[in-house]
Amino acid sequence: MIQRARFRTSIIASAVALLVAGCATRGALQKAMNEQRTALGTERTERVAADSATQQDVGALRNDQQSLRSELQALRNDLQNLRSEFGAKIAMVETGMQFAMPVNFDFDQAMVRDRDRTALGRFAQVVGHYYPGSLITVEGFADPAGTVQYNLDLSRRRADAVKSYLVAQGIPDQLVKTVGYGKSRLVVPRASRDQTGAESNRRVVFVVESKGQLPVPVALLDSRDNR
Repeated sequence: MIQRARFRTSIIASAVALLVAGCATRGALQKAMNEQRTALGTERTERVAADSATQQDVGALRNDQQSLRSELQALRNDLQNLRSEFGAKIAMVETGMQFAMPVNFDFDQAMVRDRDRTALGRFAQVVGHYYPGSLITVEGFADPAGTVQYNLDLSRRRADAVKSYLVAQGIPDQLVKTVGYGKSRLVVPRASRDQTGAESNRRVVFVVESKGQLPVPVALLDSRDNR
């Protein structure tokens, strides 16, 4: 509006100058008026285009916000299902998220048990859908029976077995790394072999580097005492 007013003032001033100078003609005045009409028409077209672009940007932003809300709600539902159906524990760690799934091992064994495959499959689906491209670290553990070195090797084999299963479910091989912690970080201290709680020590834990991606709803987070 200011620019249009300035332009109109400029045209009027030019016309007045022509009249004062005594050299204004009908053609000169008509030309000045035509230039004003053209300028105003151009300004109007540009303003309409700008308003339309702004409306489109606002509409796109609203659509993006709605899509994000829908995605977050879907994530909330899937994480809640992991907790309610499989007893998963989810916590925030420095690099992203930690999933303690109910995936355990028989004494002195490193094979994924049939009864744990469904939980692993659901975990792979959730991570693959909501956190594509994220690095997944599979941490393996053992109960305290046996030597330190033996348990380190056993826990690595357990982590490797789980990695193989995740890769078979569609997680890229290069996005899954494994580490074994042996008989450290026991869930039930001193429980081994067939003692109560020993199976909880023979487990794997997943860490998903999820920074910059969908956040986990705070209500779904557990404490980190599962490590």
